[in-house]
Amino acid sequence: MTRIFGTPFAAVYPLYVAKLEKKNRTRAELDQAIEWLTGFDEPTLKRLIDEGATFEQFFAAAHLNPNTTLITGVVCGVRVEEIEDPLMQKIRYLDKLVDELAKGKAIEKVLRAP
Repeated sequence: MTRIFGTPFAAVYPLYVAKLEKKNRTRAELDQAIEWLTGFDEPTLKRLIDEGATFEQFFAAAHLNPNTTLITGVVCGVRVEEIEDPLMQKIRYLDKLVDELAKGKAIEKVLRAP
């Protein structure tokens, strides 16, 4: 098992927030991207963070957006659409959304709006 799978989501969430705030993006935009990807509304996201859910538990509870297949590109030198491990692919989908927000992409484009 990859170490990130057992890492509490709460340990990484503040790093996502810090990365985005440094680029003049907001926690609300991050939460919107997480909700789009996982289906978690704000109270559910807060509960999972407070409970210390690992990435494995976090994504096991998620209802992935059917448009996740539209998330393509490279994260950490790996094409997200080619990742074979389903959990790692979900984690990298989230990383890709965060990267796109940090690079200034419009939220509508990040969320793959038609």
